[in-house]
Amino acid sequence: MNGFARLLLVTALFSGLTMASAQDTIETVQAEKDSALTLDATSDFWRASRTIHIERDKYGKPAPKFRTEVRTRWTKSNLYFLFACPYEELYLKPDPKTTEETNELWNWDVAEAFIGSDFENIKRYKEFEVSPQGEWVDLDIDLTKPHHEDGWKWNSGFEAKARIDHEKHVWYAAMRIPFSSIDSRPPAVGNTLRINLFLSEGPKSNHQELTWQPSMSESFHVPEKFGLIRLVSR
Repeated sequence: MNGFARLLLVTALFSGLTMASAQDTIETVQAEKDSALTLDATSDFWRASRTIHIERDKYGKPAPKFRTEVRTRWTKSNLYFLFACPYEELYLKPDPKTTEETNELWNWDVAEAFIGSDFENIKRYKEFEVSPQGEWVDLDIDLTKPHHEDGWKWNSGFEAKARIDHEKHVWYAAMRIPFSSIDSRPPAVGNTLRINLFLSEGPKSNHQELTWQPSMSESFHVPEKFGLIRLVSR
């Protein structure tokens, strides 16, 4: 192989790596100050964000009807998410409670964020869930334990908000997660965390489970398949 051909090959390989990296990395844009949680994507706070989409099932098959838009921002104290989730049929827990966390909320419609700061022990991470009714649960996950779901007893102090637009068949969920609950480092431009995002909705007869990075498993709890989230400046 001559020098020019080798250069072309290296360039192509590098470009491919760059593209792959872009597909599994979220850039969250810094906000000057914290904001009250809002579900309005046109607000000043959310307009400056960048969007990604949850649009594949657990095995990577496209699910365009349920393509969910996710926005995210960060401040010196918190990490924010806004989900906009199309639906065909909601599957909601009767008698919802929003003043305390709901254990086993994952059995109903939820938007979820799994976030880990430990790049050596990737089986340790945090899980945050919000339902269309504003119910919530947070978990300290350790997959080395036989019952990692027991981590729901942990409390992050995160805030959640949700609403359903029945006319448009879309539900919205927002999260505000204290950085102190997910990372020992103070938040700073360039910091990177491990992450995956999920959506579960619909009754058993029409149940949909979507992922940002497909887990290639029946379980969402496959940290080897997580992507990254990087803190970037305004």
